[in-house]
Amino acid sequence: MNHSAQQMLQQAIGLPALDRAALIEGLIASLDRPDDTIDALWRKEAEDRMNAYRAGELATVDADEVFAELGRTP
Repeated sequence: MNHSAQQMLQQAIGLPALDRAALIEGLIASLDRPDDTIDALWRKEAEDRMNAYRAGELATVDADEVFAELGRTP
């Protein structure tokens, strides 16, 4: 971390808790940028799965069975 970033961190630490939380939220949001390529791949995967389900090519499992297998209740 460079000197400027260290100074900003020290200033941020001095902020009230709500302001620090808002600052953190903004910083994290700035890192989470949409990726059109990944979004398109997930969209295609979802469509492929839905098409397979509708065509009867995809087996489904009841949620109660899944939770029972995991030893939990929903």
